[in-house]
Amino acid sequence: MDFELSPEGLIASHDYEQAMNRLVLPALDAVRQDQTLTARDGTPLFCSVFRAEKPRGTVLLLHGFTENTFKYSELIYSLLLQNYHVVAYDQRGHGRSGRSGNLSGPSVTHVDHFSDYVSDLRLVCETILSDLIGPRMIFAHSMGGAVASLYLEQYPETFASAALCAPMIAPNTGSASAPIALALCGTACLLGFGKHHPFFMKPYSGPEDFDTSCATDPVRFAWYDAVKASHPEYQNSVPTYRWVVESIRVTSRILRAGGPEGISCPVLLSTADRDFSVMPEPQKSFITRVPKGKHLFVRDARHEIFRSVNEVFFPWWRQILAFFGEVSA
Repeated sequence: MDFELSPEGLIASHDYEQAMNRLVLPALDAVRQDQTLTARDGTPLFCSVFRAEKPRGTVLLLHGFTENTFKYSELIYSLLLQNYHVVAYDQRGHGRSGRSGNLSGPSVTHVDHFSDYVSDLRLVCETILSDLIGPRMIFAHSMGGAVASLYLEQYPETFASAALCAPMIAPNTGSASAPIALALCGTACLLGFGKHHPFFMKPYSGPEDFDTSCATDPVRFAWYDAVKASHPEYQNSVPTYRWVVESIRVTSRILRAGGPEGISCPVLLSTADRDFSVMPEPQKSFITRVPKGKHLFVRDARHEIFRSVNEVFFPWWRQILAFFGEVSA
């Protein structure tokens, strides 16, 4: 069966599910090599390398909170068609990587210290990325964008360029201000509930609601929602009190004096205009301090810009590819 694709390999046809299941996933399976790394604290990290036939560089893809590598299959396929190797891994507590014990539910997402995410990224870069052709670039979304930002500040020599998609420079804490949310969740941790999810948040219980999702394309949303419903390992849904504490504290760590200024590679930061998951102003504060920073404002997009409707998603992704092409031409 023939499917309509954009020149970048994104799915333009109406039969999105068929195209993903019959074209994209088999193509990725044919070139994927999986391995499991062991983090310094013993946590297993499930990693995948997707090898292009005629590579002109390598892109490390870093997913966001409650996500996994599989969710990014369409982007990985597009990057392969642009002749990039792709390295991707499920961050600790997500997907097929190891999870902390004694959590309050199977869909609960936990981290002891946000720096653990950065150490895991360092391990992947040293053991997998370093063996692949340069230039080496990173695409990181949301929580992954926070991890990448801290990493770029600490290890500026690794990547030739970085694209940050709606990065979690600061999470949106909703009706409670960040200091109040930090105090409440910090108190819960002190009382021994650090690995429990906040009582007002609902763990995964089945198909999710498109209208309250981070996507604007119903077909892309429906495809992954069905995948998530049938794969328990992908059903991350809510944070622990400790994760909330760490996510709020990460803002001051990223925006510390000299932090963004120490990033040496070009950085393209994309802000979604209808984002209710992360705050836009800290993104602006961060990228204006990066010496080679560029800010891209994406209209008519929610938090997951890569799950927008075609007329928003495709032009944005072309700008990401053009940005990577500046160092891999």
